[in-house]
Amino acid sequence: DEEFDELCFEFGLELDEITSEKDIISKEKGEEKAKGASDVILYKIDVPANRYDLLCLEGLVRGLQVFKERINLPRYEKIIPAEGEGQRLIVTEQTAQIRPHAVAAVLRNVTFTKDRYDSFIDLQEKLHQNICRKRALVAIGTHDLDTISGPFTFTAKAPSEIKFKPLNQSKEYTASQIMDLYRTDSHLRHYLHLIENKPRYPVIYDSNGVVLSMPPIINGDHTKISLNTRNVFIECTGTDITKAKIVLDVIVTMFSEYCEKPFTVEAAEVVYPNGKTHIYPELAYRTEKVKPEYINKKVGISETPSSLAKLLTRMCLKSHVTGNGNHIEVEIPPTRADIIHACDIVEDAAIAYGYNNIQMVIPKTYTIANQLPLNKLAELLRLDLAAAGFTEALTFALCSQEDIADKLGMDISATNAVRIANPKTAEFQVARTTLLPGLLKTIAANRKMPLPLKLFEISDIVVKDPNRDVGARNYRHLCAIYYNKSPGFEIIHGLLDRVMQLLEVPPNEENGYTIKAAEGTAFFPGRCAEVFAKGQSIGKLGVVHPDVITKFELTMPCSALEINIEPFV
Repeated sequence: DEEFDELCFEFGLELDEITSEKDIISKEKGEEKAKGASDVILYKIDVPANRYDLLCLEGLVRGLQVFKERINLPRYEKIIPAEGEGQRLIVTEQTAQIRPHAVAAVLRNVTFTKDRYDSFIDLQEKLHQNICRKRALVAIGTHDLDTISGPFTFTAKAPSEIKFKPLNQSKEYTASQIMDLYRTDSHLRHYLHLIENKPRYPVIYDSNGVVLSMPPIINGDHTKISLNTRNVFIECTGTDITKAKIVLDVIVTMFSEYCEKPFTVEAAEVVYPNGKTHIYPELAYRTEKVKPEYINKKVGISETPSSLAKLLTRMCLKSHVTGNGNHIEVEIPPTRADIIHACDIVEDAAIAYGYNNIQMVIPKTYTIANQLPLNKLAELLRLDLAAAGFTEALTFALCSQEDIADKLGMDISATNAVRIANPKTAEFQVARTTLLPGLLKTIAANRKMPLPLKLFEISDIVVKDPNRDVGARNYRHLCAIYYNKSPGFEIIHGLLDRVMQLLEVPPNEENGYTIKAAEGTAFFPGRCAEVFAKGQSIGKLGVVHPDVITKFELTMPCSALEINIEPFV
């Protein structure tokens, strides 16, 4: 087990855990439920999401064997049958609106055993969940070719016109009945929505009108594969032709090793509505050229070109050095759809070299992280506000429209608030434009606490700003509130003076701060002042208006201060 764990790690995989069906069930549902479950040891292996060729045992073993240099990478061959003898899949124009693309191939003289069969079905399921995006982009159908006769037709019909016996069912159903039948099926119900509301459903027939499948829901029972199946017809239909080709390539390359002539696939011809034909599977090999020094530089190693080529060959990328050693020619097999750019080749070279074998060096660029000045200021202010006897509160950045407008006696259009397009609850409709409602709600939730309540918060507020690329901007505000039997304006005024003292802003007009009488809808008339500092208005303080107090379900008077601290950074 330890050796295998090591091997997986070297190959860039992770052996998650060694367990058994019994262990899994007893962990999830308890010992009782696990009775009678299998004790067979299972390896849970984490495979990168882009390595579709490692999603089944065949591919994984093949990859590891090549990596260990026990076998050479097999060469996948496409056999094109003689004129008129191959299988044809004819796509009609009715499919254009639903699932316009189809690809197909044939595996000849396959020998299935129970394990191979299970692996074959399992790979299809894993591909469906992964690259096929739960069958939305591609749906795979595999059929016993000896039970049907081509050419095959991929078309779309009204649900009432489609009638067949679905896989593992005992009688025939129309397509609409099939939808009802599987609505309660834990596995298939998740795919019904893909075609449910379409006027026509996709369907594949053979030349005698036998239904092979109704993608992406279910195959017909007639073409069911068994352990005795010798010839397999594979079709992939979908909305994304590139993904369909990749899926077909992966399935045929993985399971062609069980054909009489290993690693050979019989091609099939797909005829499009415009009369054009195409041969699938593509099984395309392509070559890329990479400079050895590019690989060495990116990975941070200094290997010779020939040893780099050897490393890449171990990763199923057959490589050799060309042009007096200044290039490596890499052949990318059809199994490796994840190789898109030179950096993917570099990554494989690094894996084969072994991440643990790369020497650690100090980076050439030397930087030290630093706290954002605004955050540093906010942290320092928090400490001193707490020292002044105020308790810090942290409230939600989202609130309802009433909180920032109606309850404060303003109109929502005047607040310049950023709205949420489809809010889940009435509590989270807009981003807050002021911190005051959050603190008033906090007091309302803590009315049972002994008086006086002294709270503060230093956080961001959000307002619309057409000049910003995102259409909005944040401001860091400081808000403090005092709630008692008397308004306590002098306490809040004293706090403002203390904050300014800490910020070393003197109380004068030239280069300091001043307060001037003002009006604010949230404040009591004649008990409100605007704070000016650094030549600009930075906020207000005053006694909160009785209407605002009652709207927030409070009973005592309170006074508040809210200023923008960004000018002091």
